[in-house]
Amino acid sequence: MPSTETLAAFFGVSVILGLTPGPDNLFVLLQSAQRGWRAGMCVVLGLCLGLVGHTAAVALGLAAVFAASSTAFTVLKFSGAAYLAWLAWGALRAPAGTPGAPQAAAAGQGRGSALRMVGRGVVMNLTNPKVLIFFLAFLPQFADPARGGMAQQIMVLGVVFMLATLLVFGAIACFSGAFGTLLLRSARAQRLLNRVAGVVFLGLAVRLATAQR
Repeated sequence: MPSTETLAAFFGVSVILGLTPGPDNLFVLLQSAQRGWRAGMCVVLGLCLGLVGHTAAVALGLAAVFAASSTAFTVLKFSGAAYLAWLAWGALRAPAGTPGAPQAAAAGQGRGSALRMVGRGVVMNLTNPKVLIFFLAFLPQFADPARGGMAQQIMVLGVVFMLATLLVFGAIACFSGAFGTLLLRSARAQRLLNRVAGVVFLGLAVRLATAQR
């Protein structure tokens, strides 16, 4: 078990990383603005569930094997890029008055809609190989072999990182969702937001597709 001082320092660094602009928090911001804060929180939950997979991979040593395989890295990054391109296509084609509107978003927050948004977060996170490689380099730095098993310490650090992510991204979802609700009262603003989201998702797809290990 890492020391209290180590966990506190790790939590602080994790919060700073969560606030640093990147694909995940930008994804949360746009989804929340388009669909409301509840949908944004579902995406945040999905991203955190994805982090469980990355943490487990590092703890079990699978991340090192993956990092050494250029084929696995390429397949995963192109899968993620294709998914982002699909989201971009949907956002660019979405007219005003579809589920991005406040009334429709409120009515669409049933179990199926919530699970769909959670799934988006999971896929977004797990198909980004840069997150796995980052975890492989980042988590072990805060683990001390003298304090017990490395795998157990890495799992604890992963949980702390997920907590920091939940707090930071949750705040982004709430603020962006509230602002988006105001924008979506206008059909013109809704169309503009859909187009902006589409362009950003497309840009993220290109960035991921061209990423190097």
